[in-house]
Amino acid sequence: MKDIILKKFAEVFGDADGAKAYFAPGRVNLIGEHTDYNGGHVFPCALTIGTYGAARRRDDNRLRFYSMNFEKLGVIESTLEDLVPSEEARWTNYPKGVMWAFGEKGMKVPFGMDLLLNGNIPNGSGLSSSASVEVLTGFILRDFFGFDVSNQELALIGQFSENNFNKVNCGIMDQFAIAMGKKDHAIFLDTADLSFEYAPMVLEGAKIVIASSNKKRGLGDSKYNERRSECETALAELQKVTQISTLGDLDEEAFEKYQSAIEDDIRRKRARHAVYENQRTVRAVDALKANDVKLFGQLMNASHVSLRDDYEVTGLELDTLVEEAWKVPGVIGSRMTGAGFGGCTVSIVKDEAIDGFIEKVGSAYRERIGYDADFYVVEIGDGPRAL
Repeated sequence: MKDIILKKFAEVFGDADGAKAYFAPGRVNLIGEHTDYNGGHVFPCALTIGTYGAARRRDDNRLRFYSMNFEKLGVIESTLEDLVPSEEARWTNYPKGVMWAFGEKGMKVPFGMDLLLNGNIPNGSGLSSSASVEVLTGFILRDFFGFDVSNQELALIGQFSENNFNKVNCGIMDQFAIAMGKKDHAIFLDTADLSFEYAPMVLEGAKIVIASSNKKRGLGDSKYNERRSECETALAELQKVTQISTLGDLDEEAFEKYQSAIEDDIRRKRARHAVYENQRTVRAVDALKANDVKLFGQLMNASHVSLRDDYEVTGLELDTLVEEAWKVPGVIGSRMTGAGFGGCTVSIVKDEAIDGFIEKVGSAYRERIGYDADFYVVEIGDGPRAL
């Protein structure tokens, strides 16, 4: 891929003299959904698919962007004086947002750059193509200008830019999983204080299979912000009767004790999901440590049911993919992953069942939804790097 993007860089920008190649992964969350902004635990991993970039520092303040995924848009030009979000900027709002965020953190970007990207994450799939671009941009800026930031700080800068520049109220999980990825390990992250541990993902005789629903959705225009607001209101109601900072501070028993303080049935369901999903995630990691992949799969399944019934973020496409997956012998567990309302499912499937899984689930999905799902057998990879 390095040769491909440097060759394209030369085509687009005249030559590739001084250009360097980089990679940042996508991520998938194995369990712990919609817990990251509720002070709970998540369990994501970086993938071997992601965003490739070729970049060259300039001696002026010009910014020239090109994406091999959106070739019809051509080169999109800007300057370091024009770091404001706009519809015309399209996808470049993500790298521009990171440049702006560095400036907000006291690290003004001194020179412009030419940047070419080529992602092999399905666009709009919920595998964090936007966070991948953010972490990649931050990694390049650190490399070019010697900014003194750790990979963990790159994650926080990426989240800051998405929250404040792109106005998407995302939690920290996506950027953290991408910036801190480690091959063959998932990250057990406590989003309340960013303490984390790497947990080996030893899936002997099984693989992670991602199914993309191909239903396009944007995080910002989904009901994501609405769910956050519902949880914040539920938290405020609970805080009148118990001393907690986040919904993640409650276990199931405490939630059942205090839930009547939440005045609205829908908000009660949202908070129940946040509390129970957090506890499921803790138990799932314990199951992996005990080499109990079967229990891990059962907790994945329960996670999907909660996201469907209590959090109501799945929809027909994701429910079809998961419910058809549950029917296939050799599927250890399956659930939606990401924000929901489209995007992807993640399944753990025994090696000998993978071909049949893709055929059966794909066929049932096409029959019910009217178009194809795409399937990816993925591996867990490292975080961002220069190529």
